[in-house]
Amino acid sequence: MSLTNFVLENAPELREAILRRSIRDVVAAKIAALIASGILKVGDDLPSERDLAMALQVSRETVRGGIQILAAKGLLAVVHGARTKVVSDAVGQDFIGLREARLINSYDIEDIHASRWMVERQVVGDAARRMDDETLGFLAESLKAQQKATDDPVRFLIIDREFHLTVYRCCGNAVLADFVADLYGYMMEHRRKAVAEPGAMANSYADHEAIVAALSRRDAEATVAAFEVHLDRIYRTTMTILAGAGRAMAREHQSTVRREDTSDGN
Repeated sequence: MSLTNFVLENAPELREAILRRSIRDVVAAKIAALIASGILKVGDDLPSERDLAMALQVSRETVRGGIQILAAKGLLAVVHGARTKVVSDAVGQDFIGLREARLINSYDIEDIHASRWMVERQVVGDAARRMDDETLGFLAESLKAQQKATDDPVRFLIIDREFHLTVYRCCGNAVLADFVADLYGYMMEHRRKAVAEPGAMANSYADHEAIVAALSRRDAEATVAAFEVHLDRIYRTTMTILAGAGRAMAREHQSTVRREDTSDGN
């Protein structure tokens, strides 16, 4: 059989295999981005395949394929009968378009908040004008997944990230969408702590409900207003966590000084 005839006869199967591989690569890149941003940290157990499939809105088989890709690169450890674990955060350049998300943390929180306030409002307003039914369907499913994850901060943040990035990508400007996505990843370690606070995930879910309601009406002004409430909440909760971390560091410093003084006195 000639190569041409083989391709023609097997075109559906080949096309399906290529598509499946492509989606697995996308899922691998998404999980790698979660590691690079700090949503998933070294030592964390990965959410179950079922939970990841729900968060990313793909099949469990596709999630399994993405995990296998990252396991082969040494980022994940897959152990039979146990949860898959993050074992490295050395996310390299294998994932095209993946930026070093931690670099955003070198900026001041006030500058980040001002940048998000300025750019994100424009992005989500444009997204509202360009919103399509397919994207709205994805966001509606995301809300369902969020509602089931309000007892798991890491899983909630994974879904939250997909929710935000989906809205950003709908704005029609890939550069601005990527820029706002980078801003979203700011201080993610502190965000993990913030969403674990009592009521934080429920409040965030309520914000998202208001955002989807405005997007479903293609109401740019209402969408921007809903995001303003959400951005303000993120800013305030992050500041609260940072202030608590600062006080803890100050107490630790004072404790160290007292121990040193006691040691010198002896």
